[in-house]
Amino acid sequence: MEWDEEFQWSKEAVHFSARKQTKWWFAKRFLHPSIMAPYDYVFLWDEDLGVDNFTAEAYIDIVKKHGLEISQPGLDATKGHKAYDVSVKRNSGDMHKTAGGKQCPDVHQRPCSGFMEVMAPVFSRDAWRCVWHMIQNDLVHGWGLDFNFWRCVDDPEEQFGIVDAQYVVHHGVPTLRDQGNGEKQGSRAKVKDRQYEEMHAFDSRMDNADKELANSTARSSSQP
Repeated sequence: MEWDEEFQWSKEAVHFSARKQTKWWFAKRFLHPSIMAPYDYVFLWDEDLGVDNFTAEAYIDIVKKHGLEISQPGLDATKGHKAYDVSVKRNSGDMHKTAGGKQCPDVHQRPCSGFMEVMAPVFSRDAWRCVWHMIQNDLVHGWGLDFNFWRCVDDPEEQFGIVDAQYVVHHGVPTLRDQGNGEKQGSRAKVKDRQYEEMHAFDSRMDNADKELANSTARSSSQP
């Protein structure tokens, strides 16, 4: 293991590798809430993050200080990729919770607040217990989860936060999508297609679950 020479903890850790799989596939199968119960936080990060300006201990101190249940480090958009304005690192303060500007005319709508990307989320123990149950066994990419993380806390606008003082760079290296060639199932185009298909499937399942819950609640309230 190449990390053993650089990191002392690597020799004591269990390393797991599965070709052509994703972190959500791994999390659903190996990070059950009962297994993660001894840990205060779960870091579920992509593999293409630059961490030269990140220290986990300092990050956790800020998360605890502000009572964040789901968080992520700010993104240095000058050196890497960004998908949402709310995730971009700011130069004032420890952290922020909202975004403004043209992308966010209504600060109370996701992804302008109460939102965390699937790229580098950090979950508290309680939040992870909920998120783990939302992960679908057959949907390995996790697309769509980020717009539903809010379901796992009491007050998303207050308990979600982007930590600016400890930030990362998202290099945007498509590791999985570069496996295979254009004619095979593992090609970049086909993997991208599957990501969107999974997102639509996940959204449909969540919509159906919401409708079922609403109908069940209506039936219960109508009973004498």
